[in-house]
Amino acid sequence: MPPLRPPRLRTASSLALVALLALITAGCGEKDEPAVDASTQAAPEASSFPPVDGGSLDDLVAASDPGDDLVVSPAGSVFVQGRNRLGFAVFTLDRDQITDATVAIYAAHGPTGKAEGPYPARLESLETEPAFTAQTTANDPDAAKAVYVTDLQLDKPGEWRLVALVERNGGFSAVRMPSIVATTPAADRIPEPGEKAPVIHTPTVDDVGNVTQIDTRVPPSTMHDVDFADVVGKQPVVLLFATPALCQSRVCGPVVDVAEQVKRDRPDDAAFIHMEIYNQNDPNKGLRPQVNAYHLRTEPWLFVINSDGTVSSRIEGAFSVDELNQAIDQAH
Repeated sequence: MPPLRPPRLRTASSLALVALLALITAGCGEKDEPAVDASTQAAPEASSFPPVDGGSLDDLVAASDPGDDLVVSPAGSVFVQGRNRLGFAVFTLDRDQITDATVAIYAAHGPTGKAEGPYPARLESLETEPAFTAQTTANDPDAAKAVYVTDLQLDKPGEWRLVALVERNGGFSAVRMPSIVATTPAADRIPEPGEKAPVIHTPTVDDVGNVTQIDTRVPPSTMHDVDFADVVGKQPVVLLFATPALCQSRVCGPVVDVAEQVKRDRPDDAAFIHMEIYNQNDPNKGLRPQVNAYHLRTEPWLFVINSDGTVSSRIEGAFSVDELNQAIDQAH
């Protein structure tokens, strides 16, 4: 992915519909099927959606009601050949987020590929207990509340075209989505599951004295007590790149809140580290070297690393309490 001009991190919103995609992001997932817990609404059965029967996305759209009053957009920007965790948001044209829809995604490789799917989506809540909802989140009327997530299989690199079927009023409305591009795993420079995590020094409160120098959250998170370089390879680590007050999306605040709640619940299961994005917390001063070391050009990113220093899971963008708990479980 080319460097950004100016050096402010790009979110999924800048890849497609800026105003609409500024709520939800997501990234690649793991091989195990996710469990369903308190903050997860299970995906519907695939059989409840129309089969593709060897047809195209155009055939699917033609057989459905028009969804001209809806926008459904992929939230991540990094996809690889193989299995991917696809997060997305559903909006009305008035920019109201819809969090109670029944949705499945269909995909086709390039302009002439046959439709594949359906891939039904579950709904992941981003809400936390009130004690962990920061002012940064509570005072933002556009802060994300939920993300739709499905597991999408992309068998070839290149462009993939997407259509969402949204169930309503007893029928299905078809919504064309912006295309996504899958790279080969070899071309993906961001650390992925199975690879060693780059060893970086993350600033601590002891290093800077004033925690607001390394945390834009209000109040600051409690995840600045250890240096990543001191703990990686010795215990599991939750490494979260996010800038709650400066995020171009409205996701960084909620996911730091999620990590804070899970840290309260599981303080001995991992070292929790929150890494800010911009030098001196100023987008005009470029990305911190730790962000560049992980080749990140979107925000936020979560990496859960097991005790031998290998990345166990990664998520681009929004994730729930349940998903973070599952990622930590995988690292043990």
